[in-house]
Amino acid sequence: MAKPTPLPDPPPQGGRETTGEPTLRRIPLVPLRDDVVFPKLIVPLSVGRRTSIAAITAAMDKDKQVLLVAQKDPQVDDTVEQDLYAIGTIAEINGMRQTPAGVQMLVAGAQRARIARFTQFKPFIEVEIEILADQVGEGLEMEAHMRSVKSLYEKYVESGAAVAPEVAATVSKTDDPVYLADLVSAAPDQTLEQKQHMLETPNVLERLRLLALFLSKQVEILELKAKIQNEVQSTIGKLQRDQILREQLKAIRKELGEDEEGADLHSLREKIEAAGMPDSVKERALKEIDRMQSIPAASPEVGIIRTYVDWLIALPWGPPPGETWDIKVAAKVLDEDHYGVEKIKERILEYMAVRQRSQSLRSPILCFVGPPGVGKTSLGKSIARALGRKFVRLSLGGIHDEAEIRGHRRTYIGAMPGRILQQMKVAGARNPVFMLDEVDKVGADWRGDPSSALLEVLDPEQNKDFSDHYLEVPYDLSQVLFITTANVVDTIIAPLRDRMEIIRLPGYTEDEKLHIAQQFLKPRQLREHGLTDDNLEVPEETLRLLIREYTHEAGVRNLDREIANIARKIPRRIAEGQTEKVTVQPGDVMGYLGPPRFEFGVAELEDQVGAVTGVAVNEYGGDVMTVEAILMQGRGEFALTGQIGKVMEESARAAVSYARSHALELGLKPGFFEDHFFHIHVPAGAIPKDGPSAGITMATAVVSVLTDRPVRREVAMTGEITLRGKVLPIGGLKEKLLAAHRAGIKTFILPEKNRKDLHEVPEEVKSSMELVLVKHVDEVLDKALLPAATRPSTPGLGFKRPLGGSQPGTVN
Repeated sequence: MAKPTPLPDPPPQGGRETTGEPTLRRIPLVPLRDDVVFPKLIVPLSVGRRTSIAAITAAMDKDKQVLLVAQKDPQVDDTVEQDLYAIGTIAEINGMRQTPAGVQMLVAGAQRARIARFTQFKPFIEVEIEILADQVGEGLEMEAHMRSVKSLYEKYVESGAAVAPEVAATVSKTDDPVYLADLVSAAPDQTLEQKQHMLETPNVLERLRLLALFLSKQVEILELKAKIQNEVQSTIGKLQRDQILREQLKAIRKELGEDEEGADLHSLREKIEAAGMPDSVKERALKEIDRMQSIPAASPEVGIIRTYVDWLIALPWGPPPGETWDIKVAAKVLDEDHYGVEKIKERILEYMAVRQRSQSLRSPILCFVGPPGVGKTSLGKSIARALGRKFVRLSLGGIHDEAEIRGHRRTYIGAMPGRILQQMKVAGARNPVFMLDEVDKVGADWRGDPSSALLEVLDPEQNKDFSDHYLEVPYDLSQVLFITTANVVDTIIAPLRDRMEIIRLPGYTEDEKLHIAQQFLKPRQLREHGLTDDNLEVPEETLRLLIREYTHEAGVRNLDREIANIARKIPRRIAEGQTEKVTVQPGDVMGYLGPPRFEFGVAELEDQVGAVTGVAVNEYGGDVMTVEAILMQGRGEFALTGQIGKVMEESARAAVSYARSHALELGLKPGFFEDHFFHIHVPAGAIPKDGPSAGITMATAVVSVLTDRPVRREVAMTGEITLRGKVLPIGGLKEKLLAAHRAGIKTFILPEKNRKDLHEVPEEVKSSMELVLVKHVDEVLDKALLPAATRPSTPGLGFKRPLGGSQPGTVN
């Protein structure tokens, strides 16, 4: 609102009341936001509310008078009786004009009035009012108060108050106590409540007394402000304007006894006491508070210390809540969320049972290793639900900076704790289930090795005093149940691998995938797509078709995706009124998903010479592969292609050397290898391959082409070969057998020394194929090779008798 303009000085009122007996009259009312209009003052007003504009229009059509009343809450738009003060000012509209925002008008205050009652609220507020008289006294006391107010007002203006010169001149000249009181009451430093109180005070002498107190306080504040400004300018010199204003505000509050900074520090100390910190940490936090108190508020160091203390307070320090576990309920929760994975469920239930008897038991550090899509991450959430603990997750994939784990030191701009403590703050408890995802994909560069930083986190002997570079105080992580996940363990550094209890999730069999699809995947997709069993039915035969011909994976992620592809096509058909229920038969799948993407069955369609089915393990689980060998005329040793690693190359050399050392037994003429050489190829040349387990596979391929004997297409094999033909054990047997099972292999040849690993293989897999355990490569050749094909013999090749003689062991 603009500053009020005084009316010409009215004649002296003497020692009498200024109005006659009260009378009632009706008048339109205009609510005011954040201001009060006093009698005998001319004030410009801007009006935008429809009810106010309607009231002004009605007044212009009548006597041009309205009642101006202040609102108690300026934010209210549609005012009612409770939103307005009871006393306002009758004002005459001297002029008005329309604007895009509403109406601008010039009003002159006339008399005080009290609202007797409200007569209407629409289309504008109309009230009945009672005129209020000013109680004017006489004598020396009145004269003394008038002179005191004028003198203080003059000092008020001289001290820098925002008062118009013409108002100051009118105050010094007027001899009317009523006019003087109303003119000074409109001072800019008066609050709305103070102005309203002055308007509602009928006794003029009381008004002058209150104004004298107000002016005295304001003069003191303004003089103190000038003094403080001089002191601040002399001490801080060239600081920026905003810093100067902060110092002024701080000094003013200090002089007025409003030490806000002290209250803030006191609040921080109370939070530190309540946080449950160890004594050493509490002492460190209180020292930082003392240091912050001694530093000027404008210093950047204050913000750094405050952030540090806030982090200390935010971390969970107190003892974890008591744990009252029901093992049966926990087992039920784990079974509800996941099918199979009995080894992991058994390990968690064992931990819960022992922890109930011994609270000093350390939390295990588990590492779930398996291909994508087998449920490693979701298992962590299920374990947290079974234990009744908070669950937090941190993805380590692609992290190269050690500071991501340990944080940055406070000397760096923008420093903060590492992600371990950040997640502990999110958990809000000292014993969450903390999942570290993709621990095998942590990198290392010039910024440090995050894997080495994890050594302290995942060591039960050290993590009770974990030290973050930012906090620089020990933090106890021993109550945390850490679970890491990985696709392979080879890329995890040995010291870190040694600290973890590795539990493998090799993948699911076809029947396990079928159960998972029926119990978990299909109901979830129906729920997410707004369907029920009455809308969509997917029979068991259809799910098997999806597993065999539309997915080729160790887990069930793609199977879940294919079920979702079918489910999202159903709502449209229902919405178009085509059907209310859809049953997807195996013959209908092509219409939903297109042609099959994979062939279910053996890797090769026919028995061939020099083509042998092997198995391999990668980060996605197990898979079958074909090893091919051909014999060519020419000089040379042999060629090896297909992105073969050093170890696999040495296995190929051993296989070829074994075949050459048995040339006479194979019926080869002397000097045969002087003008013939081999080419061994492992398809999918874009994929790197390595390891010794393809030794007997390569030996079988080489002997096959030398003897012209086809290899049985339903046979797969794995095993390392020595120069003497012995078959050595290999790793990843369960993954390889699952891969062979998915490919429809009927006979699987494996080393005898891997017999001990067969107990980990599901019975469904072992019963679906013949398992042949061998000690020597002769046993492999007897089982894998057919008699020589009837075709013209290669010059120099004359098969005498098959290698072998010993009988392989068989497991059905």
